[in-house]
Amino acid sequence: MTARYPERIAFFPGSFHPFTRGHQSIVDRALALFDRIVIGVGYNPEKPLSETEAIRRADEIAQLYTAEPRVEALAYKGLTVDACRRAGARFLLRGVRTVADYEYERNLADVNRLIGHGIETVVLFTLPEDAAVSSSMVRELQSHGVDVTPFLPSKHP
Repeated sequence: MTARYPERIAFFPGSFHPFTRGHQSIVDRALALFDRIVIGVGYNPEKPLSETEAIRRADEIAQLYTAEPRVEALAYKGLTVDACRRAGARFLLRGVRTVADYEYERNLADVNRLIGHGIETVVLFTLPEDAAVSSSMVRELQSHGVDVTPFLPSKHP
């Protein structure tokens, strides 16, 4: 008799402005750990990212994973742990590039575990070749007319 375990769903939250090859690497590597990954583009009506823009970003990310049925993308507002629960996820997936990222994520994981009724955060370290890639760096380069294609995701086959 085979034991039935709950589906391991991870929620990968962010603003993804833009979704970079570093983000893609985290998702791709996490597929070996989870049954499904829900990429959540968070927005707050009182901040510059509108619901319409969040939905557009989620749709663009979903297009990258059309050949991978275990990945979906959606827009959400409110607390990330609430969106995580609505998605049926028991895990928050996060990527870490630096010690500063680690400290921030550790503190956030502690709070999310408390208010999220046991939702655990799983941290994957960024690959060395992606350590310098961040959304803000890509936006900065783009604002100066630099071709940022090398920092953006490739379409999955």
